[in-house]
Amino acid sequence: YNRTASAVDLIYPSNLELVEYYSEFNMTLEEVVGTNSTEQKMETVSQAVEELLVAAQRQDCLTVGVYESAKLMNVDPDSVVLCLLATDEEDEDDIALQIHFTLLQAFCCDNDINIVRVSGVQRLSQLLGEETEDSNGNEPRDLHCILVTNPPVQPLQCQALQHVSSFCEQSRCSNQWVPCLELRDG
Repeated sequence: YNRTASAVDLIYPSNLELVEYYSEFNMTLEEVVGTNSTEQKMETVSQAVEELLVAAQRQDCLTVGVYESAKLMNVDPDSVVLCLLATDEEDEDDIALQIHFTLLQAFCCDNDINIVRVSGVQRLSQLLGEETEDSNGNEPRDLHCILVTNPPVQPLQCQALQHVSSFCEQSRCSNQWVPCLELRDG
């Protein structure tokens, strides 16, 4: 089937024609569409995560620490609405931590718990008001895993929670089961 180009075809080219046109110039999708929208979206989601953590801490809806989180998820997984796994570059070689993360991720996926990996443990420490040592000289809490829970008595009402949940759902639809975000020092 061969047809000649009409005025409509010239004004509104098909998606395939656009791809062919831009591929002649070796342009990537990001170059054509622009990365600003993706960067802005990620920044907005990062801010929502920060707002959610602060709100959840005020309402005593945070569980902090890998072992504490694993215990809670084993006892009451239905109360968990978000699992945050945090690392920095120096944590990438920690094999034990990576094994814990793999197990936590699998548990979250099996139990429909939203999960996000973030870089920026220092930023988490700032947000949650953590100090390097407490007044008794104890080590700081383990911020590598943080759970946000939603108690049945007084549910967490937070626009940020809805925003982060929507982001996680969109990521799963794109086959990105564990999306990654960067938290920046503020």
